Amino acid sequence: MCKDCGCSITHEHDHTLHSNPQLNDKKTLAVIHKILDKNDVEAQHNRDHFAAHHVSAFNLMSSPGSGKTSLLECLHEYLNARYAVIEGDLETSRDADRLKAKGIDAFQIQTGSACHLDAFMVHGALHHINLDDVDICFVENVGNLVCPASYDVGTHKNVVLLSVPEGDDKIEKYPVMFRRADLVVITKSDLLPHFDFSIDEAKAQLSKLNPNVELLVVSVKNPDSMKTLANWFDEHKEY
Repeated sequence: MCKDCGCSITHEHDHTLHSNPQLNDKKTLAVIHKILDKNDVEAQHNRDHFAAHHVSAFNLMSSPGSGKTSLLECLHEYLNARYAVIEGDLETSRDADRLKAKGIDAFQIQTGSACHLDAFMVHGALHHINLDDVDICFVENVGNLVCPASYDVGTHKNVVLLSVPEGDDKIEKYPVMFRRADLVVITKSDLLPHFDFSIDEAKAQLSKLNPNVELLVVSVKNPDSMKTLANWFDEHKEY
């Protein structure tokens, strides 16, 4: 992806660089590492901010159209907790407007050309959310299965959504995202009869990449599956 923001490298503690001819310049690497290090410091500041308000934070990541906003629209019917949402998109406030129409406190970040949220963007948004009124803050990241995985935004858990129409092969194709996940949610499961998507294959791929990750199969049209998802969030709250 973009060489300037550093999202095309894997940011581990040892700053591992996988093969990428655009990022073999030492000066470029130094700048990227500096950006990521500063982001990590700000991410911890965000976690401290959440802790001060006893708020648990979840980072929702996926490709565009996987159903993140639809899930958040419906979740308030099942979740035994109050929540707010920080929305990330390149343009428009459509997603935040949809949530506000449901009575959910939401703030929209418009990233312009940035393909992910970072900790600094989220920190700015926190000042527009009344954290004293909520138990959970969801960060709905920019729709992208690559870049958001490289940036810690200061949440406590990472949740990755994969919709049935996308195909079960995306787990193997985009491994960094799924390695970072604490929970993987297969969305739009009501479409399983109409697509060549194997839950067993998805589980097998995940077990290779991330043996400890949890997997839930969900449809907003299936109340039982939504209750199970709501219970997961409730059980994994930090406070």
